[in-house]
Amino acid sequence: MNSLAVYFVMIGGMQIAIIVVVVLLFFGGKKIPELMKGLGSGIKEFKNAAKEEDNEEKREEKK
Repeated sequence: MNSLAVYFVMIGGMQIAIIVVVVLLFFGGKKIPELMKGLGSGIKEFKNAAKEEDNEEKREEKK
């Protein structure tokens, strides 16, 4: 792995702070809760679908 790739993998506190500031500038304070709500519901949907798939596999194994 070259040194440039290692640099992108290692994200520190300062980089996270810069990313947060940029996101606030792009979307504004009022839009952030809506974005996070959408992200949360998307993650919840994904987990439910994965759990459902796992349950179907278990049922097929029992047969």
